[in-house]
Amino acid sequence: MKRIVVLTGAGISAESGISTFRDANGLWENHDIMEVASIQGWNVNPVLVLDFYNLRRAQLKEVYPNAAHYFLAELEKKFKITIITQNVDDFHERAGSSRIIHLHGELNKVRSIANENLIYDWMGDLKLGDLAEDGMQLRPHIVWFG
Repeated sequence: MKRIVVLTGAGISAESGISTFRDANGLWENHDIMEVASIQGWNVNPVLVLDFYNLRRAQLKEVYPNAAHYFLAELEKKFKITIITQNVDDFHERAGSSRIIHLHGELNKVRSIANENLIYDWMGDLKLGDLAEDGMQLRPHIVWFG
């Protein structure tokens, strides 16, 4: 079986209604990147960071994969497809793709601030006081700056 590697980024999910970060009126125009997507921002104001990602996670419940996501999933019937995505949404999974590498993390996962191996599926809001099994605060499973 032939193997194909597909690289995806913000453009594939924009069609589904997900705001991109760098486009005009994108998420970075409405937020200081270092306040919501860095370890420094987390250390200064974890509530702001949690709220930012809680809103992103909530939006996922209102939007759906588009034709491009379903096309890639359909290709798995003929080829061994590996998708490497910069996106933190779950559209590839929801469309039916089975081999996905998320370079920047995943919105629907959280992890311990102390042990990066303690990762949990998480669909609702994440709050201060939500702890991993090591007793440490959970944070979004997102690759941050810094």
